[in-house]
Amino acid sequence: MRPAFALILSLAMIAAAQTPAVPDNLKPPANATLLLELHAKGDQVYACDGSAWVLARPDAKLFDDSGKQVGTHFAGPTWRYFDSSRVMGKPMASATPEPDSIPWLLVAAIDHAGAGLMQKVAFIQRLNTKGGKAPTTGCESGQKGQESRSPYSADYFFFTTP
Repeated sequence: MRPAFALILSLAMIAAAQTPAVPDNLKPPANATLLLELHAKGDQVYACDGSAWVLARPDAKLFDDSGKQVGTHFAGPTWRYFDSSRVMGKPMASATPEPDSIPWLLVAAIDHAGAGLMQKVAFIQRLNTKGGKAPTTGCESGQKGQESRSPYSADYFFFTTP
């Protein structure tokens, strides 16, 4: 085996070993097929309700494997692809493999708009999250209505079903 190839293989094996397995409750149905994988980078936006920080909306850009922005992720939760198609979802299940980050999710599509790739989406997984948790302080009656942004990144996997 060539040394460069062996190094790449070793690094891939280390990365795979460090990535937690997807919990069973976050797996889409067996008949689901992976349609698209995108990486998100942005913020989870929280609003102070006078006593606690409550998730108001995500505000993130979606990138393909080459690093090109191909969409956005915003309130709903909604994902919009560059072809102007959109999918809105409703969380079905969650898991917290990384306690310092927002949960991983399985989301069911509940609404679609536009004729494009997102029209086919039935389920979305949010995995490999980093950051994005709500602040733990600074929300009191005097701060009601104020917003706080928490940077996050995640991988989104979009599935279709027959």
